[in-house]
Amino acid sequence: MREKIKVRDELQNILKGLKRMKKRIVFTNGCFDILHIGHVRCLEEAKKLGDILVVALNSDRSMRSIKGPPRPFIPEAERAEVISALECVDYVVIFDELDPLQLISSLRPDILVKGGDWTPETTIGREVVEKVGGKVVIIPQIQGFSTSAIIDRIVKKGERAH
Repeated sequence: MREKIKVRDELQNILKGLKRMKKRIVFTNGCFDILHIGHVRCLEEAKKLGDILVVALNSDRSMRSIKGPPRPFIPEAERAEVISALECVDYVVIFDELDPLQLISSLRPDILVKGGDWTPETTIGREVVEKVGGKVVIIPQIQGFSTSAIIDRIVKKGERAH
């Protein structure tokens, strides 16, 4: 599965070739610090929207800047490998910026997917994708499943154990 993990330039070249073959490229991004069923179902739905699913993963530095310490709990290389093991995922790329705008601009996906905690208007990269004839799709969030909720449950169980 590690062969699915690509660096930006390599992935850009691969996607150019796939686009010439008229493949529809779907792109989504996130931290995926603790992978849960909400993530998996969102990625499965995203894959149904096109031929190739690219998942962009925030680097450890990027996530720490956004979420604050002690995040991430799972290092970027391990998160990338876990995501790449999912059947619905074709490629994984790690990005170090605070948001994926530069990556979206260089990869130019046909479809940009975000989970239900986003709107098309708040989705970073929307203008880039729509400018080239693509679209933004918001996949409804599965209630009760979030990394923060999982972390809270772990902390509460740990507190009760003491």
